[in-house]
Amino acid sequence: MQHLSERLAARQQDLAAFRHDLHRHPEMGFEERRTAARVAARLRACGIAVEEGLAGTGVVGTLRGRRPGPRSIALRADMDALPIQEATGLPYASATPGVMHACGHDGHTTMLLGAAEELARNPDFAGTVHFIFQPAEEGLGGGRRMVEDGLFERFPADAVFGLHNEPGLALGHFGLRTGPMLANVDSWSVTFRGSGGHGAVPHRATDPTQPLAAFIGALQGVIGRNLPARETGVLSVGHIAAGDARAPNVIPAEARLSGTGRSFRPEIRETMGRRLRELAEALATAHGCAAEVDYRHDYPALVNTGAEVALAARAAAALAGAAQVDTDYPPITAGEDFAYMLQARPGAFILVGNGVAADGSFHHVHTPRYDFNDALLPVGAAYWVSLVQHALGEGA
Repeated sequence: MQHLSERLAARQQDLAAFRHDLHRHPEMGFEERRTAARVAARLRACGIAVEEGLAGTGVVGTLRGRRPGPRSIALRADMDALPIQEATGLPYASATPGVMHACGHDGHTTMLLGAAEELARNPDFAGTVHFIFQPAEEGLGGGRRMVEDGLFERFPADAVFGLHNEPGLALGHFGLRTGPMLANVDSWSVTFRGSGGHGAVPHRATDPTQPLAAFIGALQGVIGRNLPARETGVLSVGHIAAGDARAPNVIPAEARLSGTGRSFRPEIRETMGRRLRELAEALATAHGCAAEVDYRHDYPALVNTGAEVALAARAAAALAGAAQVDTDYPPITAGEDFAYMLQARPGAFILVGNGVAADGSFHHVHTPRYDFNDALLPVGAAYWVSLVQHALGEGA
């Protein structure tokens, strides 16, 4: 694989320039029109058939190998940015106020595009590869929309593969596992309602801040006392609202809070939602209030299949060496809507190390100072090419 790595390393400047352009012009979910157009243009320029408009702004490129073969695989990258004000100070920092590529999707798109161009130059494989450039991964379910729009009916695939950069993991190291790798993602909200009243005479009021305060304190008991100790579950409060700062002498009539839930197994997910509801309603009753609870299932857990994990691991090991590939990587409680594609087809999602800064620190994704490591661009592109070679026959 050394010659492949060297070829892609020689293209790093070109790949970095393309990523920097995407980084400077980030687009939110289902708004990736410029990004999609740039991707489609480069795919067409190297002779890859392109279809646009899946899930609104999605792009799929299709490349058939030089040799006939019955198998086809799909490779997926995400394109959307986040509603974060960038604080990197980079010369290619976001030119769009309040929007930035804070998760590395600019790098994911560039790596898959680089692999597509490399494979188009030398399609020495048997079968078909579909390059999926997906919109709206960040909470809007673009992956689900693509599946619902007939992704795998229009572009049949025996297996589908995804990739994400991982800050803090050494550059060029890989991590994946069979089974659940990323979590179910749930969102919840609770509204406590009382009568409100004057803060000077609380005995004449029904105060919804009392059950709210008790609920926050008791919430972790759902995790600590309702789930088996060996299971993973997370319930976190992300937003609280009650009253008006201009009227501190008023007991509000309504108090609201919302947050997220994470788990890996369906029965744990159900337990968390049921107990959260029961806890809120019981505390509201105890304080003479009412509670309105909404517990929503958002993204499903991302579950890798064994044969595809083994294939992805072999492809990564051929590139980086077996010692750099962890096939028992710890599951992560973040979520990914690539999970919808894995519900429709077998496949594997792999993490690739984005590196650690010289001082031992790193900027995690979804922060204003995050930036994708350009040194990873040829590594990720080479992994995709290696995967095609292993899945559809040895090539270049």
